[in-house]
Amino acid sequence: MDPEVPLYERDPVAWNAYLAEGNAKQARKRVGADVLIRDEQGRILLVDPKYKPDWDLPGGMAEANESPAAAARREIKEELGLDLDIGHLLVVDWVSPHGPWNDSLMFIFDGGVLSDDQADALHVVDRELMGLRFADPAEAMCLLRPYVGLRVRSALHALQENRSNYHERGDLPQ
Repeated sequence: MDPEVPLYERDPVAWNAYLAEGNAKQARKRVGADVLIRDEQGRILLVDPKYKPDWDLPGGMAEANESPAAAARREIKEELGLDLDIGHLLVVDWVSPHGPWNDSLMFIFDGGVLSDDQADALHVVDRELMGLRFADPAEAMCLLRPYVGLRVRSALHALQENRSNYHERGDLPQ
């Protein structure tokens, strides 16, 4: 065998085994995907999870090999029975290890604006949630955990600026 020929060309099976070994050793990250949904009055849709002390945006954790946008869409359907087209990415926040958790990547996508009829028809369909409500942005900041509030504030700015924002631990990088 010619050692000048790259491994992936001379032995594709060995190359795939090499890649699989590297893949098995690389870090895995938890991925959360939330959706910023508003009503016609500009209020933000919040959900009240049974397993957390504070209100939150609708959404949840991605499953293995599921994209963040697909996770957001699935979670919205599971939680609220809402088949929603997920809009563009607003925020990515890298969350450092804390408590029992490893680091994670948290995404917020644009869920658009619901008509008054759509908003009135919303109801919880997932037993993980105790309720839902629309809150104006100032009220939402009081109901959300502080770091989630920072993400939501950033998502609202991203909407205004037609861009995406990246954070680390809730803060914009310097």
